Amino acid sequence: MDPNKRSFDVIAQLAALRRYARSLARNSVDAEDLVHDALVKAYEKRSTFHSGGNLRNWLLSIVHNTHLDGRRSALARRRRDDLFADDGSTATEPSYPAAQEHSVRLQQVREAFMTLPEDQREALQLVAVEDLSYQEAADTLGIPVGTLMSRISRARARLRSMEDDKGRGGHLKIVGGKDE
Repeated sequence: MDPNKRSFDVIAQLAALRRYARSLARNSVDAEDLVHDALVKAYEKRSTFHSGGNLRNWLLSIVHNTHLDGRRSALARRRRDDLFADDGSTATEPSYPAAQEHSVRLQQVREAFMTLPEDQREALQLVAVEDLSYQEAADTLGIPVGTLMSRISRARARLRSMEDDKGRGGHLKIVGGKDE
């Protein structure tokens, strides 16, 4: 087998790409479209990937940039068409009654996460869920490490305050954070 082909194996990265796209798009249909569009771009630009590089980070950067491009296009279309309708980014999926308490709690955490501002949500997703280092996440987003750390700190503080507002202080463990 050609070692260069092996280094561009995106199949193993699909789960991470889908999770990240889901956190950006906020619904599974748009997330799948985002992953598809990003993979098409990655395939077209595969010659720019260095075989010694980190494929996962490269692909996550493409997903991020594809998402931003899509938002810019949608905004330009709305301006051009003078439409100010909802873009569907806050669409929710149908909910089903949970059979167990932890399922309900997981849904509450997911909803709290999805209410975070996009810049905080994407930073926390990359570090806490995708397990990227601060430097890798900052590189993926194209921002300085200090900015990334600030966004993560604000996201964690906001999640903690949401938790406190609901009278559940201390029950929500922020992955990678320090309980104070």
